[in-house]
Amino acid sequence: MTPATPGTPPRPLRADARRNRERLLAEADAAFTEHGTDASLEEIARRAGVGIGTLYRHFPTREALLEALLHQAFEGLRALAADLLTSAPPDEALVTWLRALLRHATTYSGLAHALVTTLQDETSALYASCHAVQTAGAATLTRAQTAGTARPDLTAADLFLMTSAIGWLDEQTPTAPDPGRADRLLTLLLEGVWSRGGAGGGS
Repeated sequence: MTPATPGTPPRPLRADARRNRERLLAEADAAFTEHGTDASLEEIARRAGVGIGTLYRHFPTREALLEALLHQAFEGLRALAADLLTSAPPDEALVTWLRALLRHATTYSGLAHALVTTLQDETSALYASCHAVQTAGAATLTRAQTAGTARPDLTAADLFLMTSAIGWLDEQTPTAPDPGRADRLLTLLLEGVWSRGGAGGGS
């Protein structure tokens, strides 16, 4: 077999391989929703009706599986940031984007921690998407800083880490589920984002 040259599009999956991939993604979503991102990959493969080797052929690592599940959400966050740059006032745009980021970070239990650790590991299958999302969010922060509404000493990495930390803290609270808790914590965080005299009207 002639090896593929750089830049050659990957071969389309055979019908049976495509079905296996789709079943694996569906079962992974169900398992991560129920058990968090540490859910057993062996159990995911079993529920999808394939062997663990098949799972690893499609998704060599747990991070690769997560990236495949969340790829559209990552792209949505990037698109949202780009849209907000022209469709909303600077402070409102930043708040809207941070709330969207928080919702994303809490998609699965354990995801917030995975996103933070990913940014320290350039070999992770999640790294490129996480870095692109952080870069997209940086534009909304820079715009708010230029407008004088956000503190000038903040960085996009600060906000990414703090928002992810809220998602992680919300998972750890050993009380009855409270759907509004993470959002309230983000509102409190935003009080420290605005510069003195800044608008902060979107909070």
